[in-house]
Amino acid sequence: MSNIVDPHSALDALGDPTRRQIVERLRHGPLPVGALAAALPVGRPAVSKHLRVLADAGLVRHTAVGTRHLYSLAPAGPDAVRAWLAAQWGGVLEAFADHVEHTEHRSQP
Repeated sequence: MSNIVDPHSALDALGDPTRRQIVERLRHGPLPVGALAAALPVGRPAVSKHLRVLADAGLVRHTAVGTRHLYSLAPAGPDAVRAWLAAQWGGVLEAFADHVEHTEHRSQP
């Protein structure tokens, strides 16, 4: 899997409440599917499918430790989402500053 994360795919993946809960649980460290499923209102097969979506979006990574399969947050995923949000917010702030400047120039005698 590439380290380049499409923020749109990541945001789409986070659109599901169960996937957001999985991400929130993984903030505290790697967990196996069983531990994730125990805290969610869906079974292990559904959690596995959600993890696959999160992994495909670049938000979660999988490692095998012996016979255990652990899932953890992939740092590049949240970073890509954060950068996208910052860029959107930067554009909003620029547009607001332009509006204020334009309004001030019109109101001056």
